[in-house]
Amino acid sequence: MDHQILQENTPIFQRIKDYLVAEIAAGRWKEGEVVPSEQALVRQFGVSRMTVNRAVRELTAEQVLTRRQGSGTFVAPKKYQATLVEIKSIADEIRARGHEHASRLHLLEQEHAGEALARQFDLPPGSALFHSVIVHFENGKPIQVEDRWVNPASAPDYLKQDYAVITPNQHLMEAAPLQGATYSIEALSPPKEVAQMLAIDSRASCLVLKRKTTSGGLVASVVTMWHPGDLYQYTGSVG
Repeated sequence: MDHQILQENTPIFQRIKDYLVAEIAAGRWKEGEVVPSEQALVRQFGVSRMTVNRAVRELTAEQVLTRRQGSGTFVAPKKYQATLVEIKSIADEIRARGHEHASRLHLLEQEHAGEALARQFDLPPGSALFHSVIVHFENGKPIQVEDRWVNPASAPDYLKQDYAVITPNQHLMEAAPLQGATYSIEALSPPKEVAQMLAIDSRASCLVLKRKTTSGGLVASVVTMWHPGDLYQYTGSVG
C-alpha cells in the first residue's frame, strides 16, 4: 500500500506522536531538552489544541515526554534496563547499550555477620563475610549502588580483585558458578549515604533489587542494588 495512503489513514494525533518520536530518535531534541509547545504544534499541524494535547498526553504516559508545571514539556530521561531472569554483569549491560561503564569502590573488607545476615547465609552469627559497596556509572551518571555480602567459602579471593577492572558479578560467576537465585523488588526511599552516592534527593524513590545466589550448595552472595527510580526499570521473560 502506498505510504501516502497509509499516512492519510493515520489519525492526526498519531501522526503528531510519530513526528515527535522520530525527531527525538534523530537527535533533534535530546534527553532533558524542551520540545515545541502545544500551541506551536497546533500552528504546525493546523489542528485543534485538543488533538495536540492527546498526542502529548499519551507520549507523557508512555514516558517519552515529561511535563514540568510552568516550564514546558521535555524529552523524558531514558529508563535504563536491567535483565531480571538472566543474571548479567552491569558493565556488560551498559556496554551493550553502546555506553561507557565506570565504577567507584566505596568499601571492600571482611566483617562479622550479625544474626539476621548470618541467617541469610545459613551460617552461625559472627561468621566472617566479605563486604563490598560499589557505585556503577553509565556515561558518567551514577545508576546503581551495589551493596554486596559474599561467603568466603564460595569466593576466597573476593577481596583481592580490582573492581575498577571487573565487577563483583564477573568474579563470582567464575569463582562460584551460579546454582540458583531468589529475588525481591521494591520501591524504597534510600538511606542518606545511598542518596549521596546516587546524587539524588533522599526523599526520592529508588528501585531496589535484593538477590541471593547459591553455588555448590552454599549461599554465595547476598546483594542489594539501589537504582534511581526515575531512570531504571527491570525487564525479563520466562520460557
